[in-house]
Amino acid sequence: GSWKITMYAGDHNPPHFHIVTRDRLEAQVAIATLTVLRGDVPPNAMKTALAWAAKNRSLLERTWAEMH
Repeated sequence: GSWKITMYAGDHNPPHFHIVTRDRLEAQVAIATLTVLRGDVPPNAMKTALAWAAKNRSLLERTWAEMH
């Protein structure tokens, strides 16, 4: 699609992921609450990325734990 979910090893708390668009727009989203911590991406990318994250929260939590 037009976006991807990214995590960076050693990144700061709280546990979060990044939504990055093809145009390099970026938002950080808290895993626990799926609230945007900072940044902004187009509404359609935000909606579909958050829907994916809601369905895959346990994967995001495991990935964060493995990376940190």
